[in-house]
Amino acid sequence: MPGNPTNSPMRILGYCDRPNVRPGEVLRFFVSCDEELGAYQTDIVRLIHGDLDPRGPGYKEQVVQTEVSGRYRARSQPIYPGSYAVVPSRPELALTGGFSIQALIWPTAPNRGPQGIVTKWLEERRAGWGLFIDEAGCVELRLGDGGDAPVRVRTNQPLIGRCWYLIAASFEAKTGVARVHQEPVVFAANAPVSAQATFTGKTSTAERKVDVSLVATAAPLIFAGWTERLQGERAIIAGHYDGKIDRPRISGRPLRREDMWNLVENPSDRDLIGAWDFFDQITMNGVREFSTIADRSGHGLDGRTVNAPVRAVTGYNWSGAEHVFTHAPQQYGAIHFHEDDLHDAGWNADFELTVPPGLRSGIYAARLRAGSEEDYVPFFVLPPKGVATAPIAFLVPTNSYLAYANDHMSVDAELIELATCRPVVLGRQDLHKHIHRELGNSLYDLHSDGSGVCYSGWQRPLLTVRPKYHHSFGHVWQFNADLHLIDWLVAKGFEVDIVTDRDLHDEGVDLLSRYRTVVTGSHPEYTTSAMLDAIEMYLQRGGRLMYMGGNGFYWVTGYNPENPHMIEIRRHGGTEMWTAEPGEHYLGFTGEMGGLWRNRGRAPQKIVGVGFVAQGLDVSSYYRRKPDSFTAGGSWIFEGIGDDELIGAFGLCGGGAAGLELDWYQPSLGSPAHAYLLASSEGHTNFMLEVRENFGTTMPSHGGDAQPNVRADLVYFTTPSDGGVFSTGSIAWCGSLSHNNYENNVSRITENVLRRFSSEGPLPK
Repeated sequence: MPGNPTNSPMRILGYCDRPNVRPGEVLRFFVSCDEELGAYQTDIVRLIHGDLDPRGPGYKEQVVQTEVSGRYRARSQPIYPGSYAVVPSRPELALTGGFSIQALIWPTAPNRGPQGIVTKWLEERRAGWGLFIDEAGCVELRLGDGGDAPVRVRTNQPLIGRCWYLIAASFEAKTGVARVHQEPVVFAANAPVSAQATFTGKTSTAERKVDVSLVATAAPLIFAGWTERLQGERAIIAGHYDGKIDRPRISGRPLRREDMWNLVENPSDRDLIGAWDFFDQITMNGVREFSTIADRSGHGLDGRTVNAPVRAVTGYNWSGAEHVFTHAPQQYGAIHFHEDDLHDAGWNADFELTVPPGLRSGIYAARLRAGSEEDYVPFFVLPPKGVATAPIAFLVPTNSYLAYANDHMSVDAELIELATCRPVVLGRQDLHKHIHRELGNSLYDLHSDGSGVCYSGWQRPLLTVRPKYHHSFGHVWQFNADLHLIDWLVAKGFEVDIVTDRDLHDEGVDLLSRYRTVVTGSHPEYTTSAMLDAIEMYLQRGGRLMYMGGNGFYWVTGYNPENPHMIEIRRHGGTEMWTAEPGEHYLGFTGEMGGLWRNRGRAPQKIVGVGFVAQGLDVSSYYRRKPDSFTAGGSWIFEGIGDDELIGAFGLCGGGAAGLELDWYQPSLGSPAHAYLLASSEGHTNFMLEVRENFGTTMPSHGGDAQPNVRADLVYFTTPSDGGVFSTGSIAWCGSLSHNNYENNVSRITENVLRRFSSEGPLPK
């Protein structure tokens, strides 16, 4: 599929191989540009302010002279989405004589059209063999000798979605008898039971004599698709399957049904050619060698997965008694494949940047221009490894950028205009990512089969992580909201180093300990256990943290063991766009329970004093000072501000500093008793709704017009060794910093805190 055809809203797109880079390191860039444009210009720019809102300071960037500046030939590069597993072609897989193929499957879109299950089929030659789902949703055996009309033997019973089946096919070359079989499988009393008729459908078998001489091809063995054509050494895969596959087997002779069932758990038949048990990579720490599938037959037919299908999912024999996949790996022997999975766009690199040794830490981008066409590829330059070049670190929430990357909520989410209280307005990035679903999904989307998207990676164009992007919600969000803060830091003359979530996960407290103060972005929602450990230790050792947003430290997040810039979540127990399947609440990457940190005893209140309480995308409001703001311990934060001033009754994010998503001070969840509750927001509408994890049943009046819990709390408290935490409790806070040429009470409060936090003097207690 092309990444940017001529009629697309965007005719030039790019990405880089990772978000974080240090001076002296090499960063690779991948570009697809409509060839009719001829060439494109590349420049490296430092990004300062990315919001085009005319009420704000306007777009700001600075061109940086580097070795990559110049013109490059335009070339269009395709993206091939869809996950599958591949085993290289081997003589054992020719199967020109008798054979049997079998698998347990849980199809999620059986009526979508033809799909490959276990195939060594080359469509461009109409040759090979395979076990398929056909156009009618029935199981099909396909045999081809290179002629125009391959042999197709099918059952007459369409598969039912989200039910387990044993499907199988056999062929005897000497007699020409081809047979295909499907039977529903239910699991009862800890043993698989099949029957001629169950509530999941009927068993169906078809058998006939065929005239075909199978032709061996160079096509690889594919699970969850088939080979459309061979492009050099690369197989182009089509016919992607949606659903789970468990325990595929291939035998060198036709098998009876009883023999097939025996092979499911005992792959030791004398004629066994290949037997893949996907639970073999499960360890106590998750799924190691995540892209590996191992053959247990002894023939060494190991393979790999492509485009990251979901692992650590329940198999055909999951009893429901165990929900931790590492405790019962044999019950998690399935892989869930999707036609729209994307791990890596797979483009060829166009240019490489060696980051100049003297380049200051900051947020940068490769600016790509071809005539009126334009794209930006952001990246984050850290200081040299092991040192700090400023007293302040800005912790860039790259995990959260990935979570929302290329989201389709403005088109796919039900009642989105009711939730935002405005018509959806789609910009060119929105139009492009909605038309071109091959760019992959966000963690807020559903796959085309209705299952939730739990993986997101950096190696693809991320059109929502761009300067000048205005989310169709009606506000800037994530990346550009954080550039509000970067712009303010520059305007106020603060020297700041940039570090990312991945750096914090890898280096831990040692990274933070180099800085007097750490400042977060507006929405650091997705954090790993190592990140939380590091922040807590930093605060215990006297570090100072400014939490500049809302809904932070919320979802348990894990990194892929093979790809440091791919994350995983499993949603359950929170305010969420989808919920993980039963038995699939644990992260496959790490083996730990997913969901909310709050439900694992690590509510954000324990770290930053406030935690998520409400969300609403209509309008933002203001804060009113509380008694603690007039005490000796809290009044320094409000120096230069009148006693009766409303805090943040203005801003680029909904017209106020308290909005979008709000956090509250709540001692029962761990907010420190000695914290100063400085101010609370008020005046929210009934579209600002309390999060569902706060109540056990549905009740009326959960909106901001009637529920006192719906508020953002401004909080300050000290930690051991003269450390401290200041929390704004609102995503919209940073959008108010530039109001009135940066002279306003939100800006003054933030400056009072940051100058005090980054100084050598003690903090007020």
